[in-house]
Amino acid sequence: MSLDPALRSRIESLLQSNRVVLFMKGQPGMPQCGFSAKASGLLADLDVEFAHVNVLADQEIREGIKAYGNWPTIPQLYVDGELVGGSDIVEQMAGSGELSQLLGLPPPDRTPPQVTVTEAAAEKLRGALGDADDAALVLTIDAKFQPRFQIAPRNDTAIAVDAAGLRIQFDLASARRANGITIDWVDDFRGQGLAIDNPNAPKPVQAIPPAEADRQVRAGELVLVDVRPPEERAHAAVAVAHRSLDGDGRADLEALPKDTRLAFLCHVGERSARVAEEFRASGFTQVFNVEGGIERWSAEVDSSVPRY
Repeated sequence: MSLDPALRSRIESLLQSNRVVLFMKGQPGMPQCGFSAKASGLLADLDVEFAHVNVLADQEIREGIKAYGNWPTIPQLYVDGELVGGSDIVEQMAGSGELSQLLGLPPPDRTPPQVTVTEAAAEKLRGALGDADDAALVLTIDAKFQPRFQIAPRNDTAIAVDAAGLRIQFDLASARRANGITIDWVDDFRGQGLAIDNPNAPKPVQAIPPAEADRQVRAGELVLVDVRPPEERAHAAVAVAHRSLDGDGRADLEALPKDTRLAFLCHVGERSARVAEEFRASGFTQVFNVEGGIERWSAEVDSSVPRY
């Protein structure tokens, strides 16, 4: 398609104003397709600043950028005004170190991770590989530390480890996230399948009794967040320092250092558990949910707090 001069000017202005620009579906924190998630995640792993354009919010840009660079798909990465490519090319360049070189970054650390595979897991994985001599296991660990195994052709240039007679290949980010993992096979109350113990993964939301939350807040060791709406807090509130999600409250909390100790409180502990998980998933490493909510707080800590 021919490109309208005004639209071309818009695109060129974006590229001139930012050294690194990713045209993607959605936003880095909430991508709307897997390819956009991969490309933005690779840039984030390199800790490089980049501008992003959500093409889903601008149909003119969505179609115009395809014509501008003669590239038919989204996402598209531009560096210094030049098209680099889509997610597959970005992934290949990130793995080879070409992307770091292009961005003026130090060469990536390609040290293979330390991996332990139990014999039970090795037996199952060898069975999955079968007799394919040229096949390898590929373990991807995403930014939320969710693992995914695939079988792919052996790649002699990939970051790889040999464990229990198995070749396991990683991309750069996954290799870093996988260091120290143990891969086991379980068959118990959790079900049957591979289980990965990853010491690098953020700890899950932890329960904290109201009395201990009260003590830590008073000692300045814990930030307490009441997730209930204003009308509920007006009816019953704890008598220690606490914050809310009203107005800019959530944004202010999200701007805190990721190792801040956060505890979330609601009526009985269900809503607060969901909010606590959202903060844990966003990278906070010490997240707690007050057991039993304000009902249990009233029963065990401060009986003057109304129950409802």
